[in-house]
Amino acid sequence: MKFAEIIQSADWKTEKHVPVIEAPAKVKAGEKFTVEVTVGKEIAHPNTTEHHIRWIRLYFKPEDGKFAYDVALFQFDAHGEAVEGPNKGPAYSEPAGHAVLKLNASGTLLAASYCNIHGVWEAAKPIKVES
Repeated sequence: MKFAEIIQSADWKTEKHVPVIEAPAKVKAGEKFTVEVTVGKEIAHPNTTEHHIRWIRLYFKPEDGKFAYDVALFQFDAHGEAVEGPNKGPAYSEPAGHAVLKLNASGTLLAASYCNIHGVWEAAKPIKVES
């Protein structure tokens, strides 16, 4: 078994589990920019004790590089759980995060998200770095 066999992908406009990467298509080398990663942008994902997004991880793979770089991890730990029972708690984490990056090479931003019921989902967005 390989990771490729368990990671699912789809268009985020039709599938609520796919992470959505929002970042500029082009950036200047060495300048800061913000990347927003969310799940449930077009179709809301449930956020209940029983069914929720546990984490989103963001990577960057340079065009000419062999390996991806682990850029950010967003962990969501509150899903309405409480001593009183499921969905009775005072706090819910929404599956969204942002990272501020600087790149020196063009490549691809990759995101993976984990749903506690439906597994791991992926998305990718190319990004061009200009001098």
